[in-house]
Amino acid sequence: MSHTSYATPNTTHRESSITNADFSTVDEKRIKICFVMIDGIGEVNSKHLDGKTALQSAHTPNMDLLAKTGMNGLMDPVQPGLACGSDTAHMSIFGYEPRLHYKGRGSFETIGAGLDMNPGDIAFKSNFATWNAQTNIVELRRADRHFEDIGPILCDYIEKRCEEGGFNAKHDCVVSVKYATEHRCGVKVSGKNLSGDITGTDPLVDNLALVKCEPVKGLKGKELENAKRTSDLVNDLSYFIYEQLVQHDINKQRKKERKNEANIVLLRGCGVCIDVPPFSVRHPGLRSVMVAPTAIIAGLGKSIGMDLKKVEGATGDYRTDLIKKGSGFLKYLLGEDEPGNENKYNFGFCHIKAVDDTGHDGNYNLKKEFIEKSDLMIGMLMQEFEKRKQRAVFIVTGDHTTPCYYLDHSFEPVPLIISANYLNLEKHPELADTVQTFDEVYSKGGLGRFTGKQVFDIIREYINITTSQEDFFKF
Repeated sequence: MSHTSYATPNTTHRESSITNADFSTVDEKRIKICFVMIDGIGEVNSKHLDGKTALQSAHTPNMDLLAKTGMNGLMDPVQPGLACGSDTAHMSIFGYEPRLHYKGRGSFETIGAGLDMNPGDIAFKSNFATWNAQTNIVELRRADRHFEDIGPILCDYIEKRCEEGGFNAKHDCVVSVKYATEHRCGVKVSGKNLSGDITGTDPLVDNLALVKCEPVKGLKGKELENAKRTSDLVNDLSYFIYEQLVQHDINKQRKKERKNEANIVLLRGCGVCIDVPPFSVRHPGLRSVMVAPTAIIAGLGKSIGMDLKKVEGATGDYRTDLIKKGSGFLKYLLGEDEPGNENKYNFGFCHIKAVDDTGHDGNYNLKKEFIEKSDLMIGMLMQEFEKRKQRAVFIVTGDHTTPCYYLDHSFEPVPLIISANYLNLEKHPELADTVQTFDEVYSKGGLGRFTGKQVFDIIREYINITTSQEDFFKF
């Protein structure tokens, strides 16, 4: 099942206005907001797990405790029935309507990989893949997930060859390539009159033909002319990259060892810079920090003005150390990396990618395992906040479902918890609903069902309500 990573502009749609209410209560009551996004956490029930989902099967005492002590609901990240991409889902949840602001995922991937984007540049979310030039078939869209050693080498090589091999001069442009994570890289093209209104070369499924880049439908005049020229450039770039990679020593060696050759880069999701109000303006009173090794999420965070931090051991793939990741995230959110600057941030966003990868790989047991690892990280965060007597509000959810059965994103709603560690629930049990476990079935709690764009309104109102009386607090 292919997912929608973009939303078609709708001229009749109007973005909901920013309310006058802000998050001033967060500082007044000395609260830190801890938002943990478990990418692709949602599932459908499976015979492989005795009719349960991976989340139902996993041992998650910490998320279950948050569910018992908080409010629960089901979220449609963009809208009901839409199988969305991580980029549009995060935009919606952060409060930016994708139908108005989405300009393609390529810019997020490229910015997250470490390349700056300027107005007029175009960029692609790209995969190292295996292509059969004789049949034109993309045999594997991901040549190898374990690319951390050779990916940077091949990216530097492609960029160098574009300059030295005459591609840049031929097209009056500059091609920049930067390794991201796993099999992914960001590809940026800078030049005159480039158009983001084009398709890509990625067939999206293994064993289909390499796609020819073309202008999107509905363009006219100068826009169509620029899109045609840019499409020709992209098709030429695709084959030029193949010619360079196929003769690289790394691929010659992989061929000898009967490994998949990384002989082409699939150019997908052409994007340009977004122009939106910063996160701090969209949500007055919040000062944000993000830990997200996954380039597309990091790039979105940077695009909306969130502070990005790196944590050693947090890799954005199966090798990630979630306890180290959580510890680093906690340090930044509490300002412990800068003594005397404890109030620099009051909102922290931590993104976990590996769970999504297990869905794409169809590995039910590994998905269950990484959900349990995520739960351990969340438990560590809960303990550390409690140990410090630091008031905290926890939000745990996913950005979409990635069922192992489909190997791709799907359209089911995802569960969401919001819970505060400072509440005296023995005295005020009404501040929590009756949900006992965190999963897709039993999260029909006090929050009901809602869309991603409502999440920050829910967070704000939850904080306002739970801090409205002094006897609500246990510390």
